[in-house]
Amino acid sequence: MSTAALLLLAGLVAAVAGVAPAAAQNSGVVGSQNAGTFGAQPSGAFGSNVLNARKLDPNQKMLVTADQLEYDYQKETVAAVGNVQIYYDGSALEANRVVLDRKANTLVATGNVRLKDKDGKIVTADNLQLTQDFKQGFIDSLRLDTPDKTHFAATRADRQDGNVTVFQNGVYTACEPCKDDPSKPPLWQIKAKKIIHNEDQQMVYYQDAWVEFFGFPVAYFPYLSSPDPTVKRKTGFLMPEFFSSSQIGYAVATPFFWNIAPDRDLTLTPAFVTQQGVLMQGEWRQRLANGSYTISAAGIMQENKDDFITTSNGVTSVLPGYRDDRGAIQSTGAFALNQFWTFGWDGTIASDRAFLRDYNLIGDTVTTKTSTVYLTGQGDRSFFDARALYFLGLGVTDNQNLQPIVGTVNYNKVWDKPLFGGEVGLKVNLNTLSRDQADFIGTSEVTSAVGSVGVPTGACTLLNPTAKECLLRGMPGDYTRLSGDLYWKKTITDTIGQQWTPFVTARVDVASVNVDALPSSYTFGPTFPGQNPLQSGSDDLIRAMPAVGVDYKYPFISAESWGTQTIEPRVQVILRPNETDIGKFPNEDAQSLVFDDTNLFEINKYSGYDRVEGGSRVNYGVTYSAAINGAGLFTAMLGQSYSLFGKNSFAYGDMANTGLESGLETTASDYIAKLGYSPTKNFEIVTRFRFDEANFSLQRFELQGRAEIDRFNIAVTYGRYEPQPLLGFYDTREGIYTNASYKLTDNWAVRGAIRYDFAAGDIDYTLLGLSYIDDCFTLALNYISDYTLNGPNAAPVNKVMFRIGLRTLGEGGFSTSFGSESSN
Repeated sequence: MSTAALLLLAGLVAAVAGVAPAAAQNSGVVGSQNAGTFGAQPSGAFGSNVLNARKLDPNQKMLVTADQLEYDYQKETVAAVGNVQIYYDGSALEANRVVLDRKANTLVATGNVRLKDKDGKIVTADNLQLTQDFKQGFIDSLRLDTPDKTHFAATRADRQDGNVTVFQNGVYTACEPCKDDPSKPPLWQIKAKKIIHNEDQQMVYYQDAWVEFFGFPVAYFPYLSSPDPTVKRKTGFLMPEFFSSSQIGYAVATPFFWNIAPDRDLTLTPAFVTQQGVLMQGEWRQRLANGSYTISAAGIMQENKDDFITTSNGVTSVLPGYRDDRGAIQSTGAFALNQFWTFGWDGTIASDRAFLRDYNLIGDTVTTKTSTVYLTGQGDRSFFDARALYFLGLGVTDNQNLQPIVGTVNYNKVWDKPLFGGEVGLKVNLNTLSRDQADFIGTSEVTSAVGSVGVPTGACTLLNPTAKECLLRGMPGDYTRLSGDLYWKKTITDTIGQQWTPFVTARVDVASVNVDALPSSYTFGPTFPGQNPLQSGSDDLIRAMPAVGVDYKYPFISAESWGTQTIEPRVQVILRPNETDIGKFPNEDAQSLVFDDTNLFEINKYSGYDRVEGGSRVNYGVTYSAAINGAGLFTAMLGQSYSLFGKNSFAYGDMANTGLESGLETTASDYIAKLGYSPTKNFEIVTRFRFDEANFSLQRFELQGRAEIDRFNIAVTYGRYEPQPLLGFYDTREGIYTNASYKLTDNWAVRGAIRYDFAAGDIDYTLLGLSYIDDCFTLALNYISDYTLNGPNAAPVNKVMFRIGLRTLGEGGFSTSFGSESSN
């Protein structure tokens, strides 16, 4: 073959790969030299123009393979024929035949054409034609596959101005074709008379378009646009959101996203509400060098506030939404000050407690928004956390005057060097709070086994509260407490395997209390011998609690032919003085006390710092485990706590009666037990018991179980609790909560949940959901009915939520509520 023919073939290759052609060698199979040789060609040669446009590396090697080369001197064409493969600078072309026409300055590839660009895009076609400068062209029977797994197809595509591709009778989808039947329609696709892809604008425009699911048209758009599939952030409209309720009517929100810069953006979302006007929303996001923050706001001037007055059974109620102007401001932020320290915040301010839920701006299960500003530090063996907290109650019975404003600091440190071979650590807690009004809860409050709504009922009246009939959940006034707890412990294992852990702790609490005036009726009667009432006025308090003790364990392990079993008796002895000033220290953070296997061997069983366990005590128990070959793992635990001497702290209640009727208030505590069985990693059941120490009656029973069986998952929580009148529970509480899901296929799943209150004899929560998820499409449909959000004897809140997501196009949905969303 002549040198001219080979040069023309090199030009052919360059046109396909978008590079300047190299001078070919004498072989028609492989050619590789520097591209500078071709630079002497006349300026009309298209290879040099492509070089300037594509800015490719002229030093790259080129590889051409074909069964044969054909040259037509009269037509000035050169053709590579049969199994043509051309590689250059990461690009590859495959075809049955490739022909270069020098007169027409055209390049044509025909037969099973497949062009893979350097960036990963793949074009397949019956034939492909490009002009000399690669700016104009068309592809017949086109299919374009991009690296991010999106796909274009068309009967014809024209390339204009080097950056615009026009697909005639085009189809776009982000779904992969069916492996078993590629001709089968994808899950979703957009069919349009014309699809225009503008690479400079990074946008795709659809004209006269239908959205199809499973090959069936479901929505028509005369005009539609979306960002280029490769774009992660692009200015434009997002998928709309729809929601409705009886108070606001129907609403559609149309978000507009403004990509201001790579580090900041703004989303404006006007929502058109049929009964109330226009709800305006905006969210600003910005990322800085060491963190990011967001600011969002929403507001509306309601046109029909009377819609928030409801009448049921002849009773008229004015809902919190009965006002002209409503709105909220929310902000979040987190910044790394250095490798150890982080500063951040999460804040919410609202015009009323129901605004966020009424206008679909909050999750359905959220009952409190906690605003916080925090500073945290993490060292190798230390941790620091300081934060201020503000609670916005969203529940039906919430009164903002009863919510405290709280500041807290926690610091933990473990020293690097041991002392006498043992671990030395320090825990510090500072807590300060302020509350406008006393938070009384009736001891006959309405409850359920899996949750409670505290409503003053029965004998408790807020005008004349007594300590016997009303619990003081929150003191009015100001309270500041600083606590420090220094400890030392060391574990010693003797020659026969016994483990001895001596320990020493020393805790000091100092507090300043300023209790606003309490009702004169709030006094302690003979029901609470020795208990000090929380007094109105100011006081400075101090208490100290040293303790010494030892924790003893002796594990016995037996390996048998059927498996391995372990028995471990454990005894813990604690010597310390009595707790002082019980009741004078307000109890704000230690009101939760559940005596079970998790805190049997805790030195201080209270959940917070406002109470400290005093009096000498011995805790003892035994654990057993058996790993049975082929049958799984069985565990058991039985234990009890005994007050040796001194004052038993749990026999003396505080303003919230914490400790009373806990099972620890008697000299010998109730018995606690735990049984667990897990035959496989996919099945587990755990039960917990508390038995009365005098007659062994069951006082508390809990069961938790989970199972995964092929495509089926289920989790069950059951609880039964005997009455605790001094804690406000006069009746037996019993309930069960079950949630389950089943994968119908690899993509489709159904789930459901139900909560049943045996004491009330009613279902108080249900959920039913259907979902679909794959690599290009998501769908979720949920129906929720909740009887607890609005309190006892109120209508349930029923909600339907639907969301759909199309990969690369966005996500949208709607929700609608039935029943009252809010109440007084």
